[in-house]
Amino acid sequence: MGSTSDSSIKVLNKEDEEALIGQVEIWEQMCSFTDSVALKSAVELRIADIINRYDHPIPLSKIVKNIENAPSPDISLLQRIMRVLVRRKIFSAEKSESNGETLFGLTRASKWILLDGTNMTLAPMLLLENHPLHLSPCHYVSDIIREGTKNGTAFFRCHGHEQFEMTGLDPEYNKLFNEGMVCTARIVSQAVISGYKDGFNKIQTLVDVGGGIGGSLSEIVRAYPHIKAINFDLPHVIATAPEYDGITHVGGDMFVSIPNADAVYMKWILHDWSDEHCIKILKNCRKAIPEKTGKVIIVDHILEPEGTELFSNTGFAFDMMLLAHNAGGKERTEENWKWLFKETGFPHYNIIKIKALPSIIEAFPI
Repeated sequence: MGSTSDSSIKVLNKEDEEALIGQVEIWEQMCSFTDSVALKSAVELRIADIINRYDHPIPLSKIVKNIENAPSPDISLLQRIMRVLVRRKIFSAEKSESNGETLFGLTRASKWILLDGTNMTLAPMLLLENHPLHLSPCHYVSDIIREGTKNGTAFFRCHGHEQFEMTGLDPEYNKLFNEGMVCTARIVSQAVISGYKDGFNKIQTLVDVGGGIGGSLSEIVRAYPHIKAINFDLPHVIATAPEYDGITHVGGDMFVSIPNADAVYMKWILHDWSDEHCIKILKNCRKAIPEKTGKVIIVDHILEPEGTELFSNTGFAFDMMLLAHNAGGKERTEENWKWLFKETGFPHYNIIKIKALPSIIEAFPI
């Protein structure tokens, strides 16, 4: 019988050990994209949903039988995907006491990639972030570091259009993009409503700038039905927005003007834009709200260079995605936010941590 041992590692001198560990670290980073490949495959095949329908762990044979549009499924290939996802704790694996088969079950992680019968899912966002349109610009990052973005972002160099132009030109991408935004809006909105407590109570009118098709705003209005709300976004986005009670959809350009309201709400908007663009947006926000009682409610991540909190690493990953996708978009530290507020007439701000990737940042004109 064969055997393996890593005892040779234990007798390495310190210099050789450090070199070996460094090599391992590079290999792991080099291949880390394969985790997303496996996870995307599981979502597209609806593996989590298949297991969930049985309400208990099931063998690979049952999973394969329930995969839709699979005329000749290869169970050996699926087994390799599941092996990776079990190792990453996306699914669980246990031996059947009756026949020794491996039974695959859900974990706390795989419950977030369900698509059937749940609104609280990250599956659409996962499909968006792993779509070729989103991944391909990453191959142009070194180019924009060398040359800057005067000739376009990495996204533009790859596709010939900037990201937000693409949503207006490609209906399929626009749908994928909106579905990704809607699913995260539900998750973040729930955390905002729970964590903001009395923040919305005194607001009579609220405008959601860059509100997409209104999913995030509808959650707020449902929790605070006294609010008269405006969902404000580009005309081609508003054109696909469904009707919601208490919400008026308005098409326009946030760089030109913003509808007047007691407060402005922006979820994951400012991180898409450069400081220069953010200054224009925030100045328009200041014009739209009352001088003495108005406020801007920003829901965005606060990057902490030495952070060790639950979402700290995800914040850095988002910053890398913004580097590839947007014209100057970036995640910001608290000092970055403070500087923006100072430049745009918001001398006071308040940060509220919530149970989500972003935080709430209140900015006040006095």
